[in-house]
Amino acid sequence: MQEREDRKYETGAATHPGRVRAQNEDAYAVLPGTGVWAVSDGMGGHDSGELASSTIITALGSIESQSSAANLLARCEEHVLEANRRLKQLSDENSGRIIGATLALLLIHGTSYACVWAGDSRIYRVRNGNILQISRDHSEVQGLIDQGVLTPEEGRTWPHRSVITRAIGVSTDPGLEIERGVLADGDTFIICSDGLTAHVSDSEIRDQVASSRSQDACDDLVALSLQRGGTDNITVIVVRCHRKSPTLPRSGVTVIETWE
Repeated sequence: MQEREDRKYETGAATHPGRVRAQNEDAYAVLPGTGVWAVSDGMGGHDSGELASSTIITALGSIESQSSAANLLARCEEHVLEANRRLKQLSDENSGRIIGATLALLLIHGTSYACVWAGDSRIYRVRNGNILQISRDHSEVQGLIDQGVLTPEEGRTWPHRSVITRAIGVSTDPGLEIERGVLADGDTFIICSDGLTAHVSDSEIRDQVASSRSQDACDDLVALSLQRGGTDNITVIVVRCHRKSPTLPRSGVTVIETWE
C-alpha cells in the first residue's frame, strides 16, 4: 500500500444574498474529512435556483472518505451526474422550466488535487504569490472573448455576461470539465460564485488571501463585494493547504497519487 503525505487544511467560507436579491440561491460544501469543497450557484429564479444548488451540494455531502484519488473523483462524478438526472427530471415535469445550477468543485486526496466545474463559478489557485484561474467560464461572454470579439475588459461590462452555456440540471450531459494537478506546500484555493468576481478583481482576491487567514479573507471579500454593490448572491471558500507531517516511502521519494 502506497504511503502519502498527511496534510491539513485551513478553510474559511462565507455567503451572503447580496444587496439586490432577497433570497440566496448559492449553496456550498466544506468537507475536509473527505477532501471535498464546492460552490453551486442556482439558476432559474427563487425556489428553482435554491432547489438546484442545494440538490447538488446535498449529493456531494453524502460521499464518504475514499481510499484513493481516483475513487474520490469517480464517486464525485457519479453523485453529480445523479443530481443532474434528478434536476433534469424535475425540469421536464415542470414544462421545461429551468432548474439548474453551476458547480465549482475542488477535490484533494494526498498530494493531488482535481478541479471539476460547469458554469461560471470559479476556482483559483494562489501559489508563490501568483494567482491562477484554474476553471474557465462556461459562458457566452467567455466564448466571445475566446473568439477575439471582446477583450476581457469589455467582457466585464457585456450586457449578457451572466448567460452561461453549461450547468448541472439543464441537459442530459452537464459537460463537466476537469483539471488535475499536484499540490505544493502553501497552495491556496479560492472557490466562488460570480457574485464575487463581478465586483472583485483577481489581483484583489490574491492580495486578500495572502494577507489574511482563510476565514478573515472570505469575510473581507464578501464585505468588499457588498461595498461595491452586491448585485448578486456572493459565496466564497478559501482552502489553504499545509504539509502536516510528510511520510516518505522507504525509497525516500514522495509518491504522487494520480486521478486516473
